[in-house]
Amino acid sequence: MKKKNIDQQSFVITGGAGFIGSAVIRYLIKNTKHNVINIDSLTYAGNLESLTDVSSNERYKFLKIDICDKQAIDQVFSNFCPDVVMHLAAESHVDRSIDGPLKFIKTNVVGTSYLLESTRKYWLTLDGLKKLNFRFHHVSTDEVYGSLDKQGMFVESTAYDPSSPYSASKASSDHLVRAWNRTYGLPVVISNCSNNYGPYQFPEKLIPLVTLNALEAIPLPVYGKGNQIRDWLYVDDHAYALYKVATEGKSGETYNIGGYNEKTNLEIVYMICSILDELVPNHPIGISKYEELITHVDDRPGHDVRYAIDASKIQKELGWVPAETIESGIRKTIQWYLDNSKWCSNVQDGSYYRERLGVSK
Repeated sequence: MKKKNIDQQSFVITGGAGFIGSAVIRYLIKNTKHNVINIDSLTYAGNLESLTDVSSNERYKFLKIDICDKQAIDQVFSNFCPDVVMHLAAESHVDRSIDGPLKFIKTNVVGTSYLLESTRKYWLTLDGLKKLNFRFHHVSTDEVYGSLDKQGMFVESTAYDPSSPYSASKASSDHLVRAWNRTYGLPVVISNCSNNYGPYQFPEKLIPLVTLNALEAIPLPVYGKGNQIRDWLYVDDHAYALYKVATEGKSGETYNIGGYNEKTNLEIVYMICSILDELVPNHPIGISKYEELITHVDDRPGHDVRYAIDASKIQKELGWVPAETIESGIRKTIQWYLDNSKWCSNVQDGSYYRERLGVSK
């Protein structure tokens, strides 16, 4: 029997109140007929305001649950009988992992192992097409591969070489997912993505941080010389790619997802400043251009030099290509932050004031 697409399925999304998770849920509710159960413990980066547009939809349900609460997860499987689990719940900020690595191990490694076991026990109760079509989709990062030189790109077979506690925890969870597939036969897919950006991103990340700081004439921190190269992926392009992987991906396979938009961090900062000069020409007192706020600071410990994704596999096998260029995507993103200042202030609840994190040696 071949795996078939089904018009209406039940999706359990872990970490659905986060940046990428909320984008996936908005895509599912707006573009499909599927039912969505959002599981999130609502840590600092999780915000239900990111789901206001879909929260009243009858096909959407939110449950405040920590993935380390195995009993509660078991109950979710019992109550909702999912067809697809998309696992996005994770501690995800490198700087925070430097300051407090054990939290990353608990959520990203231990939490993933609990979720896998609950999923496996549930999957064993299924039969027929429901068992055949079931997928556990683990959403990971290109940071598990380590750092590249000036040439080459990450492919799905690139050896893992993580540099930070965050990337090491994600590499560990990737290995666990593959082990549950090879040992127990659990049907899984893994995706490793490049740097996401777009609306609803928590302002500790580079693009919203620089945007919001500039508007308040706060220095724009650039680590080291700013020559670290990243491949930038618009979050809505990523959400669609994740849906393709979860519903059409082959069990046991890994799919790299990238935007084919390589830029240095410094180039991104200058790009943001230039767009803000155009969109918000009334500069704060003391500056005539936003780029005057750029401030070089000590580099992050273990900072990888370059990431670049070869996304030819997902393009060839699943027919996905990114719709946004870095130029069009950043402009959309900046405009969104300008139009949603209330969201920006609401997500900063006092635990984070756009200060420097991750300076531990």
